[in-house]
Amino acid sequence: MPNVVATAQSQSAWRNAGPDAEYRPSLPEVHSSIPVPANGSWLRRLLAFTGPGYMVSVGYMDPGNWATDIAGGAQFGYTLLSIVLLSNLMAILLQALAARLGIATGRDLAQACRDSYSRPVNLMLWLACEIAIIACDLAEVIGTAIAFKLLFGVPLLTGAILAAADAFLLLLLMNKGFRFLEAFVIALLIVIAGCFAIQIIAAAPPIGAVLHGFLPSPEIVANPAMLYIAIGIIGATVMPHNLYLHSSIVQTRAYERTDEGRRQAVRWATTDSTIALTLALFVNAAILVVAAAAFNTSGYNKISDIQQAYELLSPLLGLGIASTLFAVALLASGLNSTVTATLAGQIIMEGFLRLRLPHWARRLLTRGIAIVPVVFVIALNGEKGATQLLVFSQVVLSMQLPFAVVPLVLFVTDSSKMGPLVVPRSIAVLAWAVAALILALNIKLLYDTFAALA
Repeated sequence: MPNVVATAQSQSAWRNAGPDAEYRPSLPEVHSSIPVPANGSWLRRLLAFTGPGYMVSVGYMDPGNWATDIAGGAQFGYTLLSIVLLSNLMAILLQALAARLGIATGRDLAQACRDSYSRPVNLMLWLACEIAIIACDLAEVIGTAIAFKLLFGVPLLTGAILAAADAFLLLLLMNKGFRFLEAFVIALLIVIAGCFAIQIIAAAPPIGAVLHGFLPSPEIVANPAMLYIAIGIIGATVMPHNLYLHSSIVQTRAYERTDEGRRQAVRWATTDSTIALTLALFVNAAILVVAAAAFNTSGYNKISDIQQAYELLSPLLGLGIASTLFAVALLASGLNSTVTATLAGQIIMEGFLRLRLPHWARRLLTRGIAIVPVVFVIALNGEKGATQLLVFSQVVLSMQLPFAVVPLVLFVTDSSKMGPLVVPRSIAVLAWAVAALILALNIKLLYDTFAALA
């Protein structure tokens, strides 16, 4: 721990860092709790770092992705596969930068913001994060509630309340150790991937059309309806809270707090997240491909409701268990994403506000801030329009992205903060290009939205 403290306080570029600054590591209860072998095979070292990337990947295949991918596949066939690929490549870059920030500075993204910006700016960024988490929970809780209804006949509102109990699930898993939490998440990811692998085989999409869908099309920008779904896909894929989450949980590894130790940690953490996000790419693409093969080619191009998709999958694919597999994967996705979103909420609250509460109270408060609006939305809207709310929530997430992406890129390109682990110039240019693209897409969406209202 002394090395961590020294690292955190050694760089004078941080606004609030100094000899009298109080240092508190991110997620102190699990900080540096997972040993990393100093020597041994590359596989042993990779396995030691395997976990954070998969926890982050959960947010890239949550129920919000399902709503946007189903809507995109049903309405526009395979065309938006290029957006799925683009958003995933953006995610791989941004998550690698988030991991680098956490490892290089000993701060998560929220702590880095707190130690760099004034209190009003930090409050604004914290509020933006909370809005993003509320939008994320809107998607995850509704998705989980729909899965409970499809599998067990549970009413939507009751299912939403059951989904809110993930705060207790997270507490239980964390008490067993962070590795246990990672294993739980990875097991559910395997279930999701397995379910969609079977559905892809049953759908038997034309390979040529699928490959062509990964090529960008100018129609995506020219067609407002397609652009709306495309931005929703980006919002559903590149999650703002995941950048805060990843910058924190990479610090659970007990790598050597030296320049060389951090450099190796960045390498292994980047490998971990890249492999995990490739799995997320498969799942997201599979959802869109199944929707395109089952609905778009059968004349059901207005399908955007998860329950409608569930009812039609088995007869359209000719596979009796297709609908059940779809619902099981949705439930696994919802449970996984609510667990990791709760953890991200804790990191954000502690990082920005330094709010210290008992673990159980902190998690319940974090969940409560986000879950209350979700319950009201479901109570007011009922089952009708739930999927439209999912798509809307992902567009809201996309609107919050600049508030996380811009500070992250500013930090990792600042040599006075990152030291020898500052990103190379080529990566810095690419990172700023991604940030500019996100801003441009958001501005275009706002313009189209207000133009439609005028």
